[in-house]
Amino acid sequence: MRVYLGSDHAGFELKAHLLQQLADLGHDVVDVGAHVYDDRDDYPPFCLETGRRVVADAGSLGVVIGGSGNGEQIAANKVAGVRAALAWSTETAQLAREHNDANVIAVGARMHDQDIATGFVITFLQTPFSQGARHIRRIGMLTAYEADPAPPVLPN
Repeated sequence: MRVYLGSDHAGFELKAHLLQQLADLGHDVVDVGAHVYDDRDDYPPFCLETGRRVVADAGSLGVVIGGSGNGEQIAANKVAGVRAALAWSTETAQLAREHNDANVIAVGARMHDQDIATGFVITFLQTPFSQGARHIRRIGMLTAYEADPAPPVLPN
C-alpha cells in the first residue's frame, strides 16, 4: 500500500523512523516533508499536501505527525475527501479505520514514545473499513456536506 507521511519539526524524528519501519513492512512510503529539520517550520503545508496526495491516489493512506497531532489533524481535514483522525490509543487508530474509513491518521510525537506511536500507525494501516451500513451512511452525510455545505436537517 502507498503511504504518504508528512510532518513538521516536532514530528521529524518519528517520521524518519516510520519511513523505515513501514518500508520494512512492504509499504510504498512517500516522504512529503519536511525533508530537513527546521524548528521554525509550520505544519499546515506538510499536512495539506499529505491529504491532497492521499485523495488523489485512491487506495493510499496518510500519516501526519506533529507535537500533539491536533493541528495536523485539523489541517489535513481541510482537504476535501480527507477523513483524518487523531490517534491517541491503539483502539482509536483501529476505530478510525473500522467505523470512519479514515484515510489519514494524525499522531502526536510528543505525546507518545516512538514504539507506541508506531503501533498506532501500523494498527491504522492494517485495519480495514467495516463496510457497516450505519458507517457508510454517516460517511455519505459528510461527503454530501463537503459537496454542498447547506445546513444539515436535524432529526426531531
